[in-house]
Amino acid sequence: MASKTYNVGIIGYGMSAKVFHLPLLKVVPDFRLHAIVQRTPKPDDDAGKDYPDIKRYGSSDELFADSDVDVVIVTTAPDSHYSLTEQALQAGKHVVVEKPFTPTSREAYKLVALAKEKGKILTVYQNRRWDSDFLTLSKLLKNGSLGRVVEFETHFDRHRPEIPQTESWKYKVIPGGGVIYDLGTHLMDQVVTLFGLPSRVTGFIGSQRERNPEGFHDSCMIILHFEGMKAIIKAAVVSPEVRQLRYWVRGDKGSFKKYHLDCQEDQLKEGLKPGDPSYGTEPKERYGTLSSILDGRAVSEVVPTVEPATYAEFYRKLARALGGDEAQIPVDPSSAALVIYLVEKAQASSDEGKTLDV
Repeated sequence: MASKTYNVGIIGYGMSAKVFHLPLLKVVPDFRLHAIVQRTPKPDDDAGKDYPDIKRYGSSDELFADSDVDVVIVTTAPDSHYSLTEQALQAGKHVVVEKPFTPTSREAYKLVALAKEKGKILTVYQNRRWDSDFLTLSKLLKNGSLGRVVEFETHFDRHRPEIPQTESWKYKVIPGGGVIYDLGTHLMDQVVTLFGLPSRVTGFIGSQRERNPEGFHDSCMIILHFEGMKAIIKAAVVSPEVRQLRYWVRGDKGSFKKYHLDCQEDQLKEGLKPGDPSYGTEPKERYGTLSSILDGRAVSEVVPTVEPATYAEFYRKLARALGGDEAQIPVDPSSAALVIYLVEKAQASSDEGKTLDV
């Protein structure tokens, strides 16, 4: 019996849709691109021209009314995520929401409850669970190479002291905007995936840029307190480094240090996709280093980065979940809602100048 092909409708036609979703859908045969919602196409940016064989709608209402649509992917700015996701679920669609899930945890948990009520799958596109460096680190934690971890440092630093010339929501003061929702949710999601719920949160959120007329938050340092361990989450825009630190994780048996971000985003921007030669494979000069104590002295070894299942694994797992195995839901929306709750706690901690209990 042939497996079902699921018709997909995408809301939004910006970088998220073009770079992080459409290329992956093309390599997972369980999905068929059926429609795109683009409100204001332009001569050089027109979903109808790029995908002439699909339906193009000017409003999300038209998409929700299309009975042929099985799955809706929401790729708009985060201040619209709650409304669009709620409407899609009410219309009987399964939903993928770009991160950040929603601006507030209250909204996120309401959507989790609504999806359960409607019997529909809801998931959040936390794609960096399939970063090759994160999977490498996860392997070291599982096989005991680091022992009892006491400090977990994770970075998403770049040297961008000037505000990029773009209309992106990432550089505006809106609900769900700013660095903690953009990059912080990626880093916190990885920590929660590995260690669960912290007991306390300390947040430092603000701007490192000298000129920031909009006043949006461009940088953050968040400390998640666990029993016997702290996770330090940093995202900076003033970081003039030859190599940007990605991970520094220390335990009583070993320490792992890794530079450079996962290569998949840059490769997708260049037009590569999963299945292409070298896609997702990190060059050897970017491998991390594992240090440990042997016969009383410190030694180190290079740790090859694992070959990832790639970001396409998100949609492979989603297809299996839609086929009946809900254990395969790629990102449990409850865990994504928890991350938003921690974002709120970190922001409150920063505002109040004190560590807060979770």
